[in-house]
Amino acid sequence: MSHKKMTEKQTTLVCLVAVTVLLLIQVVESDIGVNWGTISLHKMSPSTVVDLLKDNKIQKVKLFDADPDVMKGLMGSGLEVMVGIPNDMLALISSSIAASDLWVSQNVSRYMVKGGVNIKYVAVGNEPFLTSYSGQYQSYVVPAMTNLQQSLAKANLARNVKLVVPCNADAYESSLPSQGTFRPELTQIITQLVSFLNSYGSPFVVNIYPFLSLYGNSDFPQDYAFFEGTTHAVTDGPNVYSNAFDGNLDTLIAALAKIGYGQMPIVIGEVGWPTDGAIGANLTAARVFNQGLVKHVLSNKGTPLRPGVPPMDVYLFSLFDEGAKSVLPGNFERHWGIFSFDGQSKYPLNLGNGALKNAKDVQYLPYRWCVANPYKNLAEAANHFKIACSYADCTTLNYGGSCYGIGAKGNMSYAFNSYYQLQKQNPRSCDFDGLGMVTFLNPSIGECRFLVGVSDHTNSSGFRLQNYWISVLLIILWDAWLFLM
Repeated sequence: MSHKKMTEKQTTLVCLVAVTVLLLIQVVESDIGVNWGTISLHKMSPSTVVDLLKDNKIQKVKLFDADPDVMKGLMGSGLEVMVGIPNDMLALISSSIAASDLWVSQNVSRYMVKGGVNIKYVAVGNEPFLTSYSGQYQSYVVPAMTNLQQSLAKANLARNVKLVVPCNADAYESSLPSQGTFRPELTQIITQLVSFLNSYGSPFVVNIYPFLSLYGNSDFPQDYAFFEGTTHAVTDGPNVYSNAFDGNLDTLIAALAKIGYGQMPIVIGEVGWPTDGAIGANLTAARVFNQGLVKHVLSNKGTPLRPGVPPMDVYLFSLFDEGAKSVLPGNFERHWGIFSFDGQSKYPLNLGNGALKNAKDVQYLPYRWCVANPYKNLAEAANHFKIACSYADCTTLNYGGSCYGIGAKGNMSYAFNSYYQLQKQNPRSCDFDGLGMVTFLNPSIGECRFLVGVSDHTNSSGFRLQNYWISVLLIILWDAWLFLM
């Protein structure tokens, strides 16, 4: 009898061990998701984008807000979604539970219904501890999370929705990964934040960009930014690092360990490589980096400090180019997409489910372009160029861009066409005081692509054609005033 009981106990123990092992295996498997930014000049309909995600078996998507059109498009898709709260809302939400309740009601509860949106995370701010913000948002983060957690609980969503705070990698620092620490002025608040995350089973979300390390430091070894092997490996005691991603991630892991949370699960909120707008930002480099990253993460090798334990999830930055983003950090900011604005893959990339598939049924405008009239004197076209590029995206014309070096007339034509497509090919938008003309011959030159706009979504830029001429008039008046002075 006792032998039989012992056997039952052993059987139960074996079952428990087996379940535990299966759970552990599930924990260490990474998923590849994408960031879906919407600061675009040419937008496809959300339903087309959702179809693109599903066709490519991308199951996880990270947003920077909770745009109603996007959320509506995600309803019933089954995709796992992270919605975001912009930094400029943190002060209000941190100081008002009513504001927190309202935000949750309007942006979470209304979508989490049968056949709705599968919201798993709410990102409280975006890189709120960024050095360049000079502490502007950091005091609001934990109070905002406290209020939001209460709001989620009131809405009976606290078990299903986790709060996270995407942090930039500049929150921690070190010359060697094992010596990683959080910036001194952040240690206290990060400790509070991580304690909060740990209490509710939320991961630490970090954005890692080897490209920015390379872009910002001429001494940074180029091959160390990729996953193809390096002649500049970093030796840290018994550990050897052959790529910047692992070194950066272990620096965070060491910093977390120093505040008592060495086992905190980690999600990579943003990582990627731009295809234009700077030296080193091109299709080949982006393909090599992103494919190397995906292969590395899906191998489940982990890092020297966490062998066999890769990040929970990795969100590539980004799904599309965003032609209306600020270029303050650099012109490359508008060119992170693995797809161009029209849902066409820029380069071969396998996210673990085969080669990328292009968006289907994209509705283009007619195949025609606006170019500088070759029979006109363009000496007076500078103002038109300036205004066109203030509305449209001309960053590829600058040094390091794919259209750099196409000549003065080429630059003018590129600017004219970019504006013309943005205006949905309104005939008046190719006038430019008689300096522009419509052509049916594709003026693209080599790698410099003259785009044709899409027509299946309302232009979101919110300005009318008249604004162009108002701007021209203001520049003329300004120049006249300077002349009279």
